[in-house]
Amino acid sequence: MKKILGMGNALVDIMIPLDDDQILDRLELPKGSMQLVDKERSRQILSLLKDYKRTQSAGGSAANTIHGLATLGGITGYIGAIGEDELGGFFVRELINAGVEPHLIHSKEETGRAITLVTPDSERTFATYLGAAGTLSADSITTTLHPSLFTDHQNDYFHMEGFLVQDHNLVETTLKLVKECGLTVSIDLASYNVVAANREFLHSVIEKYVDIVFANEEEAKAFTGKEPVEALKELASQCEIVIVKIGSKGSLIMQGKEIVTIGAIPVHPIDTTGAGDLYASGFLYGHSLGMPIRRCGEIGAILAGNVIEVMGSKMTAAQWDNIRELVGSI
Repeated sequence: MKKILGMGNALVDIMIPLDDDQILDRLELPKGSMQLVDKERSRQILSLLKDYKRTQSAGGSAANTIHGLATLGGITGYIGAIGEDELGGFFVRELINAGVEPHLIHSKEETGRAITLVTPDSERTFATYLGAAGTLSADSITTTLHPSLFTDHQNDYFHMEGFLVQDHNLVETTLKLVKECGLTVSIDLASYNVVAANREFLHSVIEKYVDIVFANEEEAKAFTGKEPVEALKELASQCEIVIVKIGSKGSLIMQGKEIVTIGAIPVHPIDTTGAGDLYASGFLYGHSLGMPIRRCGEIGAILAGNVIEVMGSKMTAAQWDNIRELVGSI
């Protein structure tokens, strides 16, 4: 089996279900967006929501994808930066327990956290304090990590989350390095507002270094200004494979001139956190085994459909047993 290495913002997700949308207006957080906040603002939001129920799990987009791949049985590793604190220890334990090999850089900053506010329609709004995750840099990639991580066939795929693109030097340096080492590169565009703010840079790095792009319809529109099918075609002119996820309608996949439509599985949605990340887990798992894109998309749909039936991005052991049985049948 091919090995898959991920890199992203190492965050602990703090999930808080809301009764309605009004609290988002009071907090001045645009619904469905990912907003970066500082330490004080993060603490203020948590304080204002102290009476709401909450759960926590190791998160960050790429970490969720890698965790899902490992739980499917994939051979995986993860690059990120954490603090020397309780949340950092929690993050490492969750990776190791899932079978992920950690390649973590330790920082004096607090471990990052993503406050994830879930409204009754299952939409997520993020207030993210990067903390230690924000100390991941081009220099730490080239001088702190062992060079053999990218060479000597230690890894075959490299998956990056789009939230990192706000650090252009980190992204370009890393993608250039892994591409020169012959890895298959995938990127998840992550959030429509991040895409909009970094559109020109994303066009450049995708054309140069990226083989597989994952986007939802809002991200695809922010990138191209077009609706899903036309956005799919434009993105496919820049890389080998493009996946545009269209919510309850499923997903569109394009490779070369072939376009495949994948339906969503029937579910009772509770929270969409992790749906896109787990779709990428399923797709990359299938692709790493040499499956055609339709089969890869079907596995992605199984994982995405299951994760939205739970609060947060982590599923139960029973769910995973069922998922592995379904994937095995594919």
